[in-house]
Amino acid sequence: METASSRRDFLAAAVATQVPSPRPSLRAFGKTGWKVSSLGFGCMTTSDAAVIERAADLGINYFDTARAYQNGNNERMVGAALKAKRKQVIISSKSLGKTRQEALADLDTSLRELNTDYLDIWYLHSKSTPEELTDDLLEAQRSAKKAGKIRFAGVTTHFNMQDMLPHLLKRGQTDVALVAYNFTMRPEVTSAIQTARKAGMGVVAMKVLAGGYSRIQRGDRLYGKNPEALTGTLKQEGAMLAALKWALKNESVDTAIVCMTDFDQLDENYRAMTERYTPRDEKLLSAQLSAIAPVYCRMCGACSGVCDKGVPVSDMLRVLSYADGYREFALARERYLELPAEARRPRCGDCPSCSVECPNGVQVRRQLMRAQELLA
Repeated sequence: METASSRRDFLAAAVATQVPSPRPSLRAFGKTGWKVSSLGFGCMTTSDAAVIERAADLGINYFDTARAYQNGNNERMVGAALKAKRKQVIISSKSLGKTRQEALADLDTSLRELNTDYLDIWYLHSKSTPEELTDDLLEAQRSAKKAGKIRFAGVTTHFNMQDMLPHLLKRGQTDVALVAYNFTMRPEVTSAIQTARKAGMGVVAMKVLAGGYSRIQRGDRLYGKNPEALTGTLKQEGAMLAALKWALKNESVDTAIVCMTDFDQLDENYRAMTERYTPRDEKLLSAQLSAIAPVYCRMCGACSGVCDKGVPVSDMLRVLSYADGYREFALARERYLELPAEARRPRCGDCPSCSVECPNGVQVRRQLMRAQELLA
């Protein structure tokens, strides 16, 4: 009897015979001395090790995971998939630890789960204000580097990139920054990235697909009165490829990581490294921007992130995007429960109006109510 595993192995073998040409483009990776593929592999939503193995065979050499992904199981899967190519690839992981002790404990667990003696890049994860990047955490990175457990120190930031990147340069300890960057964002984010890269910092872009909304496979009443029209816009052929090409046309981006769950997504995204950004791509993204404006947070920091009742607006909308954009409800629920209890307590339906008005057109109150109804 044919098993699911044997079918998967057969499919992987079949796909592997069709290696695209040419090989992926490589870019200098800050001052690390490495060359990195301009397309990186975001492993957060991946559950099939064969897709990761296929990416490595194609020449993609940057793979991103985190201690928190899939309750730690993601690291174990990534480590197994890349074991045979460990010396040829760059593996990064992240810690949400709030103290030096918590972060270093996470690092030791990551090394064990990934079955490796070192991380190429170890990120302090989700630091969007200078206050979150404490001396204690920076000391954790210094000690880890001294002990040979990490090669380079990184910081990830989902919001306020235009403020956080200058702060990281000022502190002078961050080798690589992983930043949210996509076609919805303001020009000052691009400028901050260019300045950081010119100073020698490696730059990795995430959220380049602006929430993954184009991969909605069915109409959903929760997207508005006319879900068919919306999904029709978001599923236009080439829209996601255009979004990735947009990020990569900024030569200050060393690599852009994209979550890929199957071979079709891998092959589509691979094309971004060999195709130019065109007027048609610009047109596709303009249509997509209009469609997602009411629902997608552009992470600009204009709302300061918190409403009058203490609800963390940006974090809540980001969590919701995992469910609505990527169809990863379990991940969204997990991230929602990680928010402080006092931030989850208020109910936006109790307020007659919202104190936060998004300058980019996001229907904040409606989206927050949606997150609370779906995830609380």
